[in-house]
Amino acid sequence: MNINLLRSETPGCETKIHFNNAGASLMPQPVIGAITGHIHLEAITGGYEAADKKTKDIEGFYVGAAQLLNCLATNIAFTSSATNSFARALSCIPFAEGDSILLANEDYISNQLAFLSLQKRFHIKILRASSLPTGGVDVEDMKRLMDTHHPKLVSLTHVPSNSGMIQPVEEVGRLCNERDLYYLVDGCQSVGQIPVDVQKIHCDFLSGTLRKFLRGPRGAGFLYVSDKIIDQKLEPLFIDMRGADWISADEYAPRMDARRFEDWELPYALVLGSKAAIDYANNIGIEEIQIRNKHLCEMVRQGVYENPNLQLLDIGANLSSIITLAFANQKASGVLQSLRSKDINTSVAHRSFALIDFDVKQVDWALRISPHYYNTENEVTVLLDSIKSQAK
Repeated sequence: MNINLLRSETPGCETKIHFNNAGASLMPQPVIGAITGHIHLEAITGGYEAADKKTKDIEGFYVGAAQLLNCLATNIAFTSSATNSFARALSCIPFAEGDSILLANEDYISNQLAFLSLQKRFHIKILRASSLPTGGVDVEDMKRLMDTHHPKLVSLTHVPSNSGMIQPVEEVGRLCNERDLYYLVDGCQSVGQIPVDVQKIHCDFLSGTLRKFLRGPRGAGFLYVSDKIIDQKLEPLFIDMRGADWISADEYAPRMDARRFEDWELPYALVLGSKAAIDYANNIGIEEIQIRNKHLCEMVRQGVYENPNLQLLDIGANLSSIITLAFANQKASGVLQSLRSKDINTSVAHRSFALIDFDVKQVDWALRISPHYYNTENEVTVLLDSIKSQAK
């Protein structure tokens, strides 16, 4: 991995030390060029006509995403975000009053809110599996709850946004597959930083975004949809002309691929930017990215361990490129702004973002640091020195 070349292709590296890749990564030049180039083409050619000219490249998005996840292009839908993907998947599950959803305490806030909304409106029961003292969901407790309650849906966030862990999605997927349970995985933070293989996970859906570790644009996401879901003709609640054909006055037929979950109107500049981001990651190699990220994260975590005024909050057998730490007697805004004044980008997770997890950890907020492969060892040193000056 040629770090100098990768950084030269990343304009943001010239002015920022960017450790907020779990929020939105710095885009590389091929991504920027794909987006701005298509905007310019639309301006001089027309929106519909520009999309027609770029049909092959647009199709390349689906091919690249399929390569990334180990599936077929027909299993991929483009959406506006991971949360939008998640909601579309959730809306197609044939829930009935009294059904249950099984999840983990660490699941992402927007997913938790969606489940609570279902509970409020349709009296769906929420089951939360216990967490292990060492971190992560207790798979044995998930198995017990599956066999006791036979949930309509099992859902798990692969890499929680406000915790450093990697959840055992493959183990849970095997349990769901054996019991023929619908399985929805949030891959928002995992795709782009670690290998994600939907065949090994055995999921029916996997939602993802482009802006985070894939280094793509904001406002772009994707949804993996299994052949089982496609063949069963499960569909989003509000399907449109992209997803179905109107075949008689009172009847429509859903299309038989994942684009059933898309809207007809797509931001094609972002689709092309997403293709460029996925191609960029595929060309580097996700396994190589994972190795590089692990090295950088070990540097950060070791530096935090050595500071008695900081509390590293990450627990779990497998840790990701998300590092969370607590400061004694410091305000979140003060720490964040102090780092930004030094051109160091991080982010803050508040208690309401991860209510159950943060209450167990007894913290109101955490600084979230998320290194990515284009960061340097020197940037890690600058970050740790800057944090040290705050943690006194």
